[in-house]
Amino acid sequence: MRMLSWLVSHFQWEAAEKTLDWPEEQALSGEVHDALVAFIQLEAQDVERRSAVFRKTLKQIKWQANKLGFRTLVLHSFSHLGSHAPATPEFAWEFLVELAERLRNTGYEVTITPFGYTCVWEMKVRGESVGRVWKEV
Repeated sequence: MRMLSWLVSHFQWEAAEKTLDWPEEQALSGEVHDALVAFIQLEAQDVERRSAVFRKTLKQIKWQANKLGFRTLVLHSFSHLGSHAPATPEFAWEFLVELAERLRNTGYEVTITPFGYTCVWEMKVRGESVGRVWKEV
């Protein structure tokens, strides 16, 4: 798993192009303020070590969001963060959905951007040193 995350003052997204024939009904646009935005690439090798990857991803997201007391989170599947083979879309979707549920159960408001679409983004990143973090698990 590779994750590039930002603490943002503003993040807005809109689905641009469908890349997967995904059956899920989803909102195709949205906007948040004062949030953590995490671009996550799940990799084929993560399937075998799912439990550890999940636990470390959850911990990393909470740590960074809590640095500024942010309770709003956006999870975005982004399979362009590295050269390793990406996980299957089914694995990535199930991982993100479970991650969102676990975070919601601990008081966070969580949105997953349109899965299976490229998106147009508008983002204003904050200036704190923890405002942008790269993590590889």
